[in-house]
Amino acid sequence: MTRGVTVAVDANGADLGPAEVAAGAATAAAQGVRVLLFGPADQLGVPAPGVEIVDAPASVAKAADPARAVRASPDSSIVRAVRAVGDGRADAFVSGGSTGAALAAGLFNVKRGRGVHRPALAAAVPVPGHPVTLLDVGANAEVRPEHLVQFAFMGAALSSVVLGVASPRVGLLSNGEEATKGTALVREVHAQLAAVRGLNWIGNVEGTDLTSGKADVIVADGFTGNVALKALEAASQATLGAVRAAATSGARARLGGLMLKPALRSVRDEVDPENAGGAYLLGLRHLGVVPHGRFTRYGFSQAILLAARGVSGDVVGRTHAALEAAGALRPSTQASDASPSVA
Repeated sequence: MTRGVTVAVDANGADLGPAEVAAGAATAAAQGVRVLLFGPADQLGVPAPGVEIVDAPASVAKAADPARAVRASPDSSIVRAVRAVGDGRADAFVSGGSTGAALAAGLFNVKRGRGVHRPALAAAVPVPGHPVTLLDVGANAEVRPEHLVQFAFMGAALSSVVLGVASPRVGLLSNGEEATKGTALVREVHAQLAAVRGLNWIGNVEGTDLTSGKADVIVADGFTGNVALKALEAASQATLGAVRAAATSGARARLGGLMLKPALRSVRDEVDPENAGGAYLLGLRHLGVVPHGRFTRYGFSQAILLAARGVSGDVVGRTHAALEAAGALRPSTQASDASPSVA
Protein backbone atom coordinates (compact mmCIF):
# COMPACT_ATOMS: atom_id res chain seq x y z
CA MET A 1 0.00 0.00 0.00
CA THR A 2 1.31 3.45 -0.91
CA ARG A 3 -1.69 5.66 -0.10
CA GLY A 4 -1.00 8.27 2.54
CA VAL A 5 2.72 8.37 1.72
CA THR A 6 4.25 11.69 0.65
CA VAL A 7 7.35 11.69 -1.58
CA ALA A 8 9.45 14.81 -2.20
CA VAL A 9 10.80 14.81 -5.77
CA ASP A 10 13.65 16.84 -7.22
CA ALA A 11 12.65 17.67 -10.82
CA ASN A 12 16.02 19.10 -11.84
CA GLY A 13 18.87 17.03 -13.26
CA ALA A 14 16.85 14.66 -15.46
CA ASP A 15 18.23 14.31 -18.97
CA LEU A 16 14.77 14.84 -20.53
CA GLY A 17 14.03 17.88 -18.40
CA PRO A 18 11.77 18.79 -15.45
CA ALA A 19 8.56 18.35 -17.47
CA GLU A 20 9.33 14.64 -17.92
CA VAL A 21 9.73 14.24 -14.15
CA ALA A 22 6.44 16.10 -13.63
CA ALA A 23 4.69 13.67 -15.97
CA GLY A 24 6.09 10.77 -13.96
CA ALA A 25 4.93 12.41 -10.74
CA ALA A 26 1.40 12.68 -12.14
CA THR A 27 1.37 8.95 -12.94
CA ALA A 28 2.54 8.04 -9.43
CA ALA A 29 0.02 10.42 -7.84
CA ALA A 30 -2.77 8.75 -9.80
CA GLN A 31 -1.85 5.55 -7.91
CA GLY A 32 -2.28 7.15 -4.52
CA VAL A 33 1.09 8.70 -3.70
CA ARG A 34 1.15 12.37 -2.68
CA VAL A 35 4.02 14.19 -4.41
CA LEU A 36 5.82 17.40 -3.47
CA LEU A 37 7.55 18.38 -6.72
CA PHE A 38 10.51 20.79 -6.44
CA GLY A 39 11.73 22.46 -9.61
CA PRO A 40 11.21 25.41 -11.99
CA ALA A 41 7.46 26.03 -11.83
CA ASP A 42 7.38 27.53 -15.33
CA GLN A 43 8.56 24.16 -16.75
CA LEU A 44 6.41 21.83 -14.67
CA GLY A 45 3.00 22.70 -16.08
CA VAL A 46 -0.32 22.56 -14.28
CA PRO A 47 -0.06 20.32 -11.21
CA ALA A 48 -1.89 17.03 -11.50
CA PRO A 49 -4.22 15.91 -8.69
CA GLY A 50 -2.09 14.76 -5.79
CA VAL A 51 0.94 16.79 -6.92
CA GLU A 52 2.01 20.01 -5.22
CA ILE A 53 4.55 22.11 -7.12
CA VAL A 54 7.16 24.05 -5.15
CA ASP A 55 9.01 26.60 -7.25
CA ALA A 56 12.73 25.78 -6.88
CA PRO A 57 14.52 26.63 -10.13
CA ALA A 58 18.08 26.46 -8.76
CA SER A 59 19.92 23.22 -9.57
CA VAL A 60 23.22 21.71 -8.42
CA ALA A 61 22.81 18.55 -10.51
CA LYS A 62 25.94 19.18 -12.60
CA ALA A 63 28.17 20.66 -9.89
CA ALA A 64 31.76 19.39 -9.88
CA ASP A 65 31.84 19.28 -6.06
CA PRO A 66 28.35 18.16 -4.96
CA ALA A 67 28.93 18.50 -1.20
CA ARG A 68 30.21 22.07 -1.54
CA ALA A 69 27.41 22.96 -3.95
CA VAL A 70 24.77 21.61 -1.56
CA ARG A 71 26.20 23.66 1.31
CA ALA A 72 26.37 26.78 -0.85
CA SER A 73 22.89 26.40 -2.40
CA PRO A 74 20.26 25.93 0.32
CA ASP A 75 17.54 26.99 -2.11
CA SER A 76 18.39 24.38 -4.77
CA SER A 77 15.70 21.88 -5.69
CA ILE A 78 17.51 18.84 -4.26
CA VAL A 79 18.22 20.54 -0.92
CA ARG A 80 14.66 21.76 -0.55
CA ALA A 81 13.24 18.33 -1.47
CA VAL A 82 15.43 16.53 1.05
CA ARG A 83 14.82 19.19 3.68
CA ALA A 84 11.08 18.53 3.31
CA VAL A 85 11.80 14.97 4.45
CA GLY A 86 13.99 16.13 7.32
CA ASP A 87 11.28 18.56 8.42
CA GLY A 88 8.60 15.88 8.37
CA ARG A 89 6.62 17.25 5.40
CA ALA A 90 7.49 14.19 3.29
CA ASP A 91 8.32 10.57 4.04
CA ALA A 92 11.00 9.95 1.37
CA PHE A 93 12.77 11.75 -1.45
CA VAL A 94 13.58 10.99 -5.10
CA SER A 95 16.24 12.69 -7.21
CA GLY A 96 17.52 11.78 -10.66
CA GLY A 97 20.25 14.39 -10.63
CA SER A 98 23.72 13.96 -9.18
CA THR A 99 24.12 11.01 -6.81
CA GLY A 100 26.68 13.06 -4.91
CA ALA A 101 24.24 15.91 -4.42
CA ALA A 102 21.50 13.56 -3.22
CA LEU A 103 23.89 11.91 -0.79
CA ALA A 104 25.25 15.21 0.54
CA ALA A 105 21.78 16.72 0.90
CA GLY A 106 20.65 13.58 2.72
CA LEU A 107 23.58 13.64 5.13
CA PHE A 108 23.11 17.33 5.91
CA ASN A 109 19.30 17.43 6.15
CA VAL A 110 18.09 13.93 7.03
CA LYS A 111 21.23 12.63 8.79
CA ARG A 112 22.60 9.12 8.79
CA GLY A 113 20.98 6.49 10.98
CA ARG A 114 22.30 5.96 14.48
CA GLY A 115 25.34 3.71 14.35
CA VAL A 116 25.60 3.73 10.54
CA HIS A 117 29.07 4.36 9.12
CA ARG A 118 28.09 5.27 5.57
CA PRO A 119 24.89 5.34 3.50
CA ALA A 120 24.94 3.00 0.50
CA LEU A 121 23.12 2.83 -2.82
CA ALA A 122 21.40 -0.51 -3.31
CA ALA A 123 20.01 -1.49 -6.71
CA ALA A 124 18.04 -4.47 -7.95
CA VAL A 125 20.15 -5.84 -10.82
CA PRO A 126 17.88 -6.58 -13.81
CA VAL A 127 18.39 -10.34 -14.10
CA PRO A 128 15.48 -12.40 -15.52
CA GLY A 129 14.09 -14.83 -12.99
CA HIS A 130 16.32 -14.05 -10.03
CA PRO A 131 16.91 -10.35 -9.30
CA VAL A 132 20.06 -9.59 -7.34
CA THR A 133 20.52 -6.73 -4.87
CA LEU A 134 23.87 -5.05 -5.54
CA LEU A 135 25.38 -2.48 -3.21
CA ASP A 136 27.11 -0.10 -3.06
CA VAL A 137 26.51 1.13 -6.64
CA GLY A 138 27.86 4.64 -6.35
CA ALA A 139 27.69 6.35 -2.96
CA ASN A 140 31.19 5.45 -1.68
CA ALA A 141 34.18 5.04 -3.97
CA GLU A 142 36.48 4.46 -1.01
CA VAL A 143 35.46 2.33 1.96
CA ARG A 144 36.76 0.54 5.04
CA PRO A 145 36.01 -3.09 5.97
CA GLU A 146 33.38 -2.18 8.56
CA HIS A 147 31.48 -0.20 5.92
CA LEU A 148 31.13 -3.24 3.67
CA VAL A 149 30.08 -5.40 6.62
CA GLN A 150 27.22 -2.99 7.27
CA PHE A 151 26.35 -2.94 3.56
CA ALA A 152 25.98 -6.72 3.66
CA PHE A 153 23.33 -6.49 6.39
CA MET A 154 21.62 -3.54 4.69
CA GLY A 155 21.39 -5.48 1.43
CA ALA A 156 20.06 -8.60 3.15
CA ALA A 157 17.36 -6.60 4.93
CA LEU A 158 16.36 -4.85 1.69
CA SER A 159 16.23 -8.16 -0.20
CA SER A 160 13.91 -9.58 2.45
CA VAL A 161 11.63 -6.53 2.68
CA VAL A 162 11.35 -5.56 -1.00
CA LEU A 163 11.93 -8.81 -2.89
CA GLY A 164 10.52 -11.20 -0.29
CA VAL A 165 13.63 -13.40 -0.06
CA ALA A 166 13.36 -15.34 3.20
CA SER A 167 17.07 -15.85 3.88
CA PRO A 168 19.08 -13.89 1.31
CA ARG A 169 22.41 -15.43 0.28
CA VAL A 170 25.09 -12.76 0.62
CA GLY A 171 28.31 -12.74 -1.39
CA LEU A 172 31.30 -10.40 -1.68
CA LEU A 173 32.32 -9.36 -5.20
CA SER A 174 35.89 -10.43 -5.93
CA ASN A 175 38.09 -11.84 -8.70
CA GLY A 176 37.84 -15.38 -7.37
CA GLU A 177 35.85 -17.50 -4.94
CA GLU A 178 38.77 -18.34 -2.67
CA ALA A 179 39.17 -16.40 0.59
CA THR A 180 42.71 -15.49 -0.49
CA LYS A 181 41.52 -13.72 -3.66
CA GLY A 182 40.95 -9.99 -4.06
CA THR A 183 42.52 -6.84 -2.72
CA ALA A 184 43.63 -6.47 0.88
CA LEU A 185 40.28 -4.79 1.56
CA VAL A 186 38.30 -7.68 0.06
CA ARG A 187 40.29 -10.27 2.00
CA GLU A 188 39.73 -8.42 5.28
CA VAL A 189 36.00 -8.03 4.61
CA HIS A 190 35.78 -11.73 3.74
CA ALA A 191 37.29 -12.63 7.10
CA GLN A 192 34.93 -10.31 9.00
CA LEU A 193 31.79 -11.49 7.20
CA ALA A 194 32.75 -15.12 7.75
CA ALA A 195 32.79 -14.44 11.49
CA VAL A 196 29.52 -12.52 11.90
CA ARG A 197 26.20 -13.99 12.99
CA GLY A 198 22.76 -13.47 11.48
CA LEU A 199 23.86 -13.48 7.85
CA ASN A 200 23.48 -16.19 5.19
CA TRP A 201 27.07 -15.70 4.05
CA ILE A 202 28.21 -17.70 1.00
CA GLY A 203 31.68 -16.19 0.53
CA ASN A 204 33.27 -14.51 -2.45
CA VAL A 205 31.45 -14.35 -5.77
CA GLU A 206 32.78 -13.38 -9.19
CA GLY A 207 31.44 -11.03 -11.84
CA THR A 208 29.70 -13.92 -13.60
CA ASP A 209 27.61 -14.43 -10.47
CA LEU A 210 25.86 -11.12 -11.01
CA THR A 211 23.62 -13.09 -13.37
CA SER A 212 24.08 -16.71 -12.27
CA GLY A 213 21.60 -16.69 -9.39
CA LYS A 214 24.25 -17.90 -6.94
CA ALA A 215 23.72 -14.94 -4.58
CA ASP A 216 20.71 -12.80 -3.69
CA VAL A 217 22.86 -9.92 -2.39
CA ILE A 218 26.30 -8.93 -3.70
CA VAL A 219 28.44 -6.43 -1.80
CA ALA A 220 31.11 -4.16 -3.30
CA ASP A 221 32.61 -0.71 -2.86
CA GLY A 222 30.78 2.07 -4.71
CA PHE A 223 33.33 2.34 -7.52
CA THR A 224 33.32 -1.36 -8.35
CA GLY A 225 29.57 -1.73 -7.90
CA ASN A 226 28.80 1.26 -10.11
CA VAL A 227 31.00 -0.02 -12.94
CA ALA A 228 29.54 -3.54 -12.64
CA LEU A 229 25.93 -2.30 -12.69
CA LYS A 230 26.38 -0.01 -15.68
CA ALA A 231 28.30 -2.64 -17.64
CA LEU A 232 25.56 -5.18 -16.98
CA GLU A 233 22.78 -2.78 -17.96
CA ALA A 234 24.61 -1.80 -21.14
CA ALA A 235 25.19 -5.44 -22.07
CA SER A 236 21.50 -6.25 -21.48
CA GLN A 237 20.33 -3.38 -23.66
CA ALA A 238 22.85 -4.20 -26.40
CA THR A 239 21.72 -7.84 -26.44
CA LEU A 240 18.07 -6.86 -26.68
CA GLY A 241 18.93 -4.44 -29.48
CA ALA A 242 20.75 -7.18 -31.39
CA VAL A 243 17.80 -9.56 -30.99
CA ARG A 244 15.42 -6.84 -32.18
CA ALA A 245 17.58 -6.13 -35.23
CA ALA A 246 17.83 -9.83 -36.09
CA ALA A 247 14.07 -10.25 -35.73
CA THR A 248 13.42 -7.52 -38.32
CA SER A 249 16.21 -8.38 -40.77
CA GLY A 250 13.96 -10.09 -43.35
CA ALA A 251 10.49 -11.44 -44.07
CA ARG A 252 11.14 -14.83 -42.45
CA ALA A 253 12.81 -13.18 -39.46
CA ARG A 254 9.88 -10.79 -39.03
CA LEU A 255 7.45 -13.72 -39.04
CA GLY A 256 9.48 -15.47 -36.34
CA GLY A 257 9.76 -12.20 -34.46
CA LEU A 258 5.99 -11.86 -34.34
CA MET A 259 5.71 -15.32 -32.80
CA LEU A 260 8.38 -14.51 -30.21
CA LYS A 261 7.16 -11.00 -29.46
CA PRO A 262 5.17 -11.78 -26.26
CA ALA A 263 8.08 -13.74 -24.74
CA LEU A 264 10.64 -11.13 -25.78
CA ARG A 265 8.50 -8.35 -24.32
CA SER A 266 8.50 -10.16 -20.97
CA VAL A 267 12.29 -10.48 -21.04
CA ARG A 268 12.67 -6.84 -22.05
CA ASP A 269 10.50 -5.74 -19.13
CA GLU A 270 12.56 -7.81 -16.67
CA VAL A 271 15.89 -6.28 -17.73
CA ASP A 272 14.63 -2.71 -18.21
CA PRO A 273 16.21 -0.51 -15.48
CA GLU A 274 13.17 1.78 -15.58
CA ASN A 275 10.97 -0.99 -14.23
CA ALA A 276 13.18 -1.26 -11.14
CA GLY A 277 12.75 2.48 -10.47
CA GLY A 278 16.31 3.18 -9.34
CA ALA A 279 18.49 2.52 -6.31
CA TYR A 280 17.58 2.85 -2.65
CA LEU A 281 19.81 5.17 -0.64
CA LEU A 282 20.09 3.22 2.61
CA GLY A 283 21.60 4.26 5.94
CA LEU A 284 19.85 7.60 6.39
CA ARG A 285 17.09 8.23 8.93
CA HIS A 286 14.58 8.43 6.08
CA LEU A 287 14.50 6.81 2.67
CA GLY A 288 15.86 8.14 -0.60
CA VAL A 289 15.65 6.74 -4.14
CA VAL A 290 18.09 7.67 -6.91
CA PRO A 291 16.86 6.83 -10.44
CA HIS A 292 18.94 7.19 -13.59
CA GLY A 293 18.90 10.73 -14.91
CA ARG A 294 18.18 9.33 -18.39
CA PHE A 295 14.85 7.79 -17.31
CA THR A 296 11.62 8.68 -19.06
CA ARG A 297 8.44 9.65 -17.22
CA TYR A 298 7.69 5.95 -16.72
CA GLY A 299 10.99 5.41 -14.90
CA PHE A 300 10.41 8.42 -12.66
CA SER A 301 6.91 7.21 -11.80
CA GLN A 302 8.42 3.85 -10.86
CA ALA A 303 11.06 5.59 -8.72
CA ILE A 304 8.38 7.48 -6.80
CA LEU A 305 6.33 4.32 -6.31
CA LEU A 306 9.47 2.47 -5.19
CA ALA A 307 10.08 5.13 -2.56
CA ALA A 308 6.47 4.92 -1.39
CA ARG A 309 6.60 1.12 -1.13
CA GLY A 310 9.82 1.40 0.83
CA VAL A 311 8.15 3.72 3.32
CA SER A 312 5.12 1.45 3.62
CA GLY A 313 7.38 -1.55 4.15
CA ASP A 314 9.50 0.31 6.73
CA VAL A 315 12.73 -0.38 4.85
CA VAL A 316 14.63 2.09 7.04
CA GLY A 317 13.41 0.66 10.34
CA ARG A 318 13.86 -2.97 9.31
CA THR A 319 17.30 -2.35 7.87
CA HIS A 320 18.43 -0.64 11.07
CA ALA A 321 16.94 -3.44 13.17
CA ALA A 322 18.91 -6.01 11.17
CA LEU A 323 22.15 -4.10 11.80
CA GLU A 324 21.37 -3.81 15.50
CA ALA A 325 20.49 -7.50 15.87
CA ALA A 326 23.77 -8.45 14.22
CA GLY A 327 25.83 -6.13 16.40
CA ALA A 328 26.98 -4.34 13.25
CA LEU A 329 26.20 -0.78 14.37
CA ARG A 330 29.00 1.66 15.09
CA PRO A 331 29.50 2.39 18.81
CA SER A 332 27.88 5.71 19.68
CA THR A 333 31.13 6.97 21.17
CA GLN A 334 33.01 6.61 17.89
CA ALA A 335 33.69 9.79 15.96
CA SER A 336 31.80 10.36 12.73
CA ASP A 337 33.39 9.57 9.39
CA ALA A 338 34.24 12.30 6.99
CA SER A 339 31.89 12.84 4.06
CA PRO A 340 32.05 9.83 1.72
CA SER A 341 33.59 9.98 -1.72
CA VAL A 342 31.08 9.38 -4.49
CA ALA A 343 31.72 7.02 -7.36
